[in-house]
Amino acid sequence: MSHPQSYEILLIPQFTDAKGADAPGTGPTIRSAVVEATGATGESGYPRYAGEGMVADIDPATHTVEAILVDGSELDYGLTVRISEKPARDNHVPENSVPESNTDG
Repeated sequence: MSHPQSYEILLIPQFTDAKGADAPGTGPTIRSAVVEATGATGESGYPRYAGEGMVADIDPATHTVEAILVDGSELDYGLTVRISEKPARDNHVPENSVPESNTDG
């Protein structure tokens, strides 16, 4: 099975009600990072990704963050994590671009 080579991780505050239960909605993203596959497997058994101060074990089948460290520490209470798969970079020429011509002869 091929694993994505990178993800963008978003740290978002999760709202709770007076009883501590999750309330609907989240706040704005307070930090983001692009993490790249390290080729290692984390302690959770899932592929490890790292970058920009974050290290995460991510299940590529469900896109679930199974473990995360932010600047070497566990995630603070009240924060939640969202991820999105980063597309591979294209090296193709955009449709509306015109190739340069050689004028040297």
